[in-house]
Amino acid sequence: MANQPYTPKPVTDIFTADTDIDRRQCKRVVPMRVLALGLGRTGTASLRSALQELGYTDTYHMMSASVENPPDCLMWQDAFAAKFDGEGEFGREQWDQLLGHCQAVCDWPAVAFAKELIEAYPDAKVLITTRDVDSWHASTLKTVDWRANDLELQFVAQWDWGAGLYQPMLRKFWTTFFKGDFNKYGKQVFNDYHAELRALVPPENLLEYKMGQGWEPLCEFLEVPVPKGKKFPHVNDTDGFVDRCKARNRAQMCNVLFRGFVMGGGLIAAVLSASATMHRFGLGGKLPSLSGLLRA
Repeated sequence: MANQPYTPKPVTDIFTADTDIDRRQCKRVVPMRVLALGLGRTGTASLRSALQELGYTDTYHMMSASVENPPDCLMWQDAFAAKFDGEGEFGREQWDQLLGHCQAVCDWPAVAFAKELIEAYPDAKVLITTRDVDSWHASTLKTVDWRANDLELQFVAQWDWGAGLYQPMLRKFWTTFFKGDFNKYGKQVFNDYHAELRALVPPENLLEYKMGQGWEPLCEFLEVPVPKGKKFPHVNDTDGFVDRCKARNRAQMCNVLFRGFVMGGGLIAAVLSASATMHRFGLGGKLPSLSGLLRA
């Protein structure tokens, strides 16, 4: 849905450290230098750390929207609406608002706009991280596909500010990009996507990079010095991904419970706790009237 209104972070959200920047009020302050358009779970978190080590600050990643600045999700929703639903426009001006603080971008949801980003930033270097499609599919099924269908996240998103921004955006991206069924279409989309990028970018202007190749091919392509005495980063393993997401859910639920105590004493918090218990045991427990109250 396009043009959803920005709402500030509640002062009672003390269990998460999200920033609260309305990107619609921003503009470009650094040049876009690198478009790293490989799909998530191909080493994009490690690549983000590597690019930051090389001086590309900041490098945009899904974590930028999920755990760093959730209001970014509003502009991603605008971008999805413009491209896939024919609602509104999303061009260079809007990309500069959303990504204007970044010198590089990687991971999803940016990959859904590979063509648009290449057209918006023709001077940026283009690279794709890749891996064996079968191992990629298995890894993604256990991580991001699980997160996109996480019932606990859907539940928390009914009341928490950050989850309420992130979960609908993630779901929109996942169902749109993978045709509503990652398990069925994921491998086909992977192969089609890479073929599309190879058609969009001349081979001499495109680096296809696999984790484990180290600094040299990356630095040669980007025309920057190899960091001395620095190991190439390795982050975001499968187990760590799931654990972090579950911890995020718990922290956001603590935000909701604390807000309940502040706004209405123990009564609201008790009702939410009862609802959470009912939800966990499959007994329903939705409180739509409370949702609006706690988002105020």
